[in-house]
Amino acid sequence: MWSSASPSTRESTMFDHHQLGRELGLFGTDPLIGAGLPYWLPDGATVRHSLEEYVRNVERRAGYRHVHSPVLAKRELYELSGHWSHYRDDMYPPMDVGGEQVVLRPSLCPHHALIYRSRGRSYRELPLRFAELGAMYRAELSGVLSGLSRVRAIQLNDAHIFCTLDQAEAEAKAALALIRRAYDALGIKPARYRLSLPGPGGKYVSGDWEGAVAILRSALDGLPYDAAEGEAAFYGPKIDVQIADGAGRESTLSTVQVDFHQPAQFGLEYVGADGAKHRPVMLHRSIIGSVERAVAQLIEVHGGAFPAWLAPVQLRLLPLSDAELPYAREVLDRCDDLRAELAPDGSLGARIRDGRLVPYQAVIGPREAAAGQLSVRLRDGRRLDAQPVEDALASIREAVRRP
Repeated sequence: MWSSASPSTRESTMFDHHQLGRELGLFGTDPLIGAGLPYWLPDGATVRHSLEEYVRNVERRAGYRHVHSPVLAKRELYELSGHWSHYRDDMYPPMDVGGEQVVLRPSLCPHHALIYRSRGRSYRELPLRFAELGAMYRAELSGVLSGLSRVRAIQLNDAHIFCTLDQAEAEAKAALALIRRAYDALGIKPARYRLSLPGPGGKYVSGDWEGAVAILRSALDGLPYDAAEGEAAFYGPKIDVQIADGAGRESTLSTVQVDFHQPAQFGLEYVGADGAKHRPVMLHRSIIGSVERAVAQLIEVHGGAFPAWLAPVQLRLLPLSDAELPYAREVLDRCDDLRAELAPDGSLGARIRDGRLVPYQAVIGPREAAAGQLSVRLRDGRRLDAQPVEDALASIREAVRRP
């Protein structure tokens, strides 16, 4: 299989996603839309959609069932979950609609709790894993907003696992394994693992915090981590997978959390093997966190030279002259399962430089057109021998296959 690895100079360099993301035409902003609300341009949307498809596929193979829930709910839902009393400063104000107050959700977990309790559950169904790539909204102050890494409208890769207490440790470990696998596929390296614990103050609900912390400590066994007081969620402790940008600033990308609070608040139950009703444990888990922050990190790590399966354009066809255009268009027509484009205008050198971040470029001259071949140039500058077009396309398809 052909490797389209980024040039070696990118391996130790971090890039600024604010500037590079705009230069590459991935995202933009407009004051009429508002601060912290970036829009996605076609190439950026392609990266985003490819990332979302990858995550859904990983989750499906790991036994998750995908759901979809509304971005609005009645204020009472968040009063019941505890978000209204503990998290209200970060939520948008309620909207009065038809005599009711509805709120843009700050989190997906209350919705998933309601999906769980929509019918009776048996211990035979557990662990039950619900996943969703869903929108949520945070009323972030303008001073903390930053490109894609801190926004007000968030597309979150979220999941909630409902399980027995005996299953919780294994599920937390499995969630961490999914996170590590995804980071390997994306080329992301965690800065550190943090066990986020409650701290002094009254922002936390009462409950079995020691038991929840013990589950996460066991899940972290064998991994280096730091404990940090005051970083827990209001309902429970969490494992935060920290990443760093080029300036060394840390942020949280992925999390695993243990929650005894919301199952009690929503009256969640399952019927055990003994025929009695029991309370499940709720694990919150995100593999790549918010799509926005994940893409920001990918831009900074790869400098726009994304892994081939993630690249907005995977193959660029470069005919030497108008005489080769008909053949180039024939090749393009055979690339319906690849993200390919035709670049006929300008000098060959300029076109190659313009496509320097594209994993594969194919120069098409008279010899290739006459013989039905492609001469492929890799992103690192290597030039491969001409091959029959179907052989070349088959190699590229194999190389860009999603991990």
